[in-house]
This record gives sequence, C-alpha cells and structure tokens, in this order.
Amino acid sequence: MFKKILIANRGEIAVRIIRACRELGVRCVAVYSTADRNALHAQIADEAVCIGPPATKDSYLNMNAVIQAAVNVGAEAIHPGFGFLSENAEFARLCEKNGIVFIGPSYKSIEMLGDKAAAKETMSAAGVPVIPGSKGAVRDIDEAKKIAEKCGFPVLVKASAGGGGRGIRRVDSPDDLEAQIIAAQQEALSFFGDDTVYIEKFLVNPHHVEIQIMADKKGNTIYLGERDCSMQRRNQKILEECPSPVVGSELREKMGKAAVTAAKECGYYNAGTIEFLVDEERNFYFMEMNTRIQVEHPITEEVTGFDLVKAQIEVAADMPLRIKQEDVKLTGHAIECRINAENPDLDFRPSPGTINALYVPGGPGIRIDSAVYQGYTITPYYDSMISKLIVHGADRDEAIRKMRWALSEFIVDGVDTNIDFQLEIIKQPEFMGGNYDNGFLTRYMKKRK
Repeated sequence: MFKKILIANRGEIAVRIIRACRELGVRCVAVYSTADRNALHAQIADEAVCIGPPATKDSYLNMNAVIQAAVNVGAEAIHPGFGFLSENAEFARLCEKNGIVFIGPSYKSIEMLGDKAAAKETMSAAGVPVIPGSKGAVRDIDEAKKIAEKCGFPVLVKASAGGGGRGIRRVDSPDDLEAQIIAAQQEALSFFGDDTVYIEKFLVNPHHVEIQIMADKKGNTIYLGERDCSMQRRNQKILEECPSPVVGSELREKMGKAAVTAAKECGYYNAGTIEFLVDEERNFYFMEMNTRIQVEHPITEEVTGFDLVKAQIEVAADMPLRIKQEDVKLTGHAIECRINAENPDLDFRPSPGTINALYVPGGPGIRIDSAVYQGYTITPYYDSMISKLIVHGADRDEAIRKMRWALSEFIVDGVDTNIDFQLEIIKQPEFMGGNYDNGFLTRYMKKRK
C-alpha cells in the first residue's frame, strides 16, 4: 500500500478520497487554488499545497503544477477524483513518466475510450450494442448529411472528446444540420481543445442507465449493478437512483456482462462506468464509458456495501479485488440528490456567496458527501454542486419517503439552492411510479413555467 497520496481535486470528492485514505492508513496531500485556501479539503488533509490562482487552467488543470507538488511532497500516487484531470490521458502519461502511480486506468485505456467516436467503434467490434450513427468522426458536412438521412431525424451531433453534457446538439431537420455541427464544434473546441464530432440517432425519451464496473490488474473484472441517471437538465444529472426502476434482474445481467466485455476488450482496470441508453422495448445501446469514479458512486456503495474509492486505491497498488462477481448482492434502494448553489426560478443561475447557517439531515440510512460548512464562502470559479444527499432504504418506496423528509430538514442559509426543487421532483407522480425518462425534466420545466 502507498504511504502518501496526492489528491488532484477539490470539494466533496477530495474530502471523500481523504476519508478513504484515512481508513487505509495512507497519508494524504491536498492541492488548492488561492480561492480555496479555506476549503475543507485543504484544512483536513495531512498536508496541503497551493498550486496556483483561482482559474482552473492555472491551478487544478495545471498538470505541471500538480506533478511538481506530488514530487515535492514525496507522494507515490495521485488520485484525480472526477472532472479536471481525471480523464486526461496526457496527465496519466505524465504521472508514469515521473514515477507516480495514477489512480485510475492506464493512459492507453483513457486514450482509447476518451474519444467517444473511437470508443463506439471499439464497442461495436466487441459485440456490444451501439446507437446507429457515424462510424467514427464525421469528416465534412456532405458525409454528415448522408449519415443523418440514413439514421433518420432527429439526430445528435456529439463532441468526440465531450463529457458533462458539453458539445451536444440535437438536430431535427436537414436544414439545421450544418449550423448545429458548427455550434457543437465550437463548444467542443472551447471546453476540450478538440472540435471532432460524430453523429448518432437520437433515441426519443430513453432511460439513461449506467453500469459500474471495477477491475484489478490481475484480470478480475466485475459489475456492481446499475444506476438510473435519467433525471437530467440540459444533459446534466441532478438525481440518480440504484437500482433502476426499469431494469430487472435479466436485463441487469445482460447489461452487466456487456459492460464487463467492453472493459476487458480495452484492457481496462480500476473503476469505470459504462453508460447505456435503454429504449421503451428495453433494448440497450452503448453511449460512452467514463474512465473515472462517478459523482453518483455513493448510491452503488450503499446498495452493494462495497467501497469503490478504497478499491480504486487498492487496485492502483497492485492488490486484487476483495470480492468476486458472485459476491455482489444488491440490498435495498438508494437515491442521490445533487444539492447545488443555484436558483431554479432564475434558469438555475449559480448563487455564490457565504453560507450563514447550515443544518444537514441525519439518522439511519442518511449520508451527506459535502465540503461546505457554516461560514464557508462559495466562489464563482467552480461547479455549483455543494453537497450530495444520499439515502438508503429497504426498498424504493422507503428510500423516496426518506429522501422527502431529509430534503425537508436540509437548511442552507445565505445562498440559493435547488433543495426545494429536488423536493418538487421526487413528489411528481412520474418519479414516484418510476415512469420518468431522459425527457421528463424538460417537459416538467415547460409545465412549471
């Protein structure tokens, strides 16, 4: 096991990793920007290093600064968390070059799967169902038109290097195709430095279901059930649950085996998530693979009893997985609500500011993953998520009831939050009955106005 790990992230995920390190008896080093000098992760780590000014490009995305910090403190490994450098193949390669273990997959796997178009080709070759569309990147507008006509409108134009809902455009007619390709390319270039795009058929109102996998370096790969992430606003998840209300044991096994096949095809190890779209007939199609820990990983942990972050660290230290596929059992039901500092009534405008008062719910089956505290100032520089509220119940009905009273008890004074909006959502008949899909929140927002 490592003696010291540097955490190349901030916020609640940095705190989560620090706690995993403590349980493993590993010293942890936090990095922080000048805007995060008083952040919780910087205060509770064994050591903390300032790596630059507030702008992410000068701090949390500054590969050389992160590597230098690790070298200076003698860290043997770096955990990237999610976002920032977590899916950056060049950073993983740089870690290896400097004799530092990257807590994640190999840079080769990240390269293979980071290009969404190439990943789709790889999955298709491995026999994993994929959404109809272009085979790889689209080279020009004439090719794009032919592919779109073959698929049938509507189609999606998607950034090959995309993630987090960025670089995606829906196209409903041939007349809009060129303009939407240009728009997707511009956004992709701005956010990912790569304007490559591909086209796929737009599935109307599917479910977004993802399979969590974990693989060690000894060839053992398992899947740990699924998460339903269909509650999305502008392709951004706001609520997730495990297991999915639309996936039974038979479909779960099919999707799980497909996910394991996909991971093995890529020589993958460490934590990863295969994202699928499931249509009304319960057909499933590969969408993309995230080569990192997910924001919503806690609900899988609650239902399986398996600590994914500790397993990430153990696998990176060349240890075998503690469990086999036959040991994986799903117990009860878990729901996660992302608590964001934003105003849903003002088009979800971010709400930076100081938290004057804070009360978080507690009790059996309640988990809070957060990095905020009373007196903490939320800056405008980073993502608006301030907490994750996770509940675990004996079944879905109990989990929903538990989430309702937990949200009702959650108090954040000083900034706007989406707590009341989350409470609205889980009271909707469609959610209560498990009958929501990817298009639900868009329809609900139109009705709400």
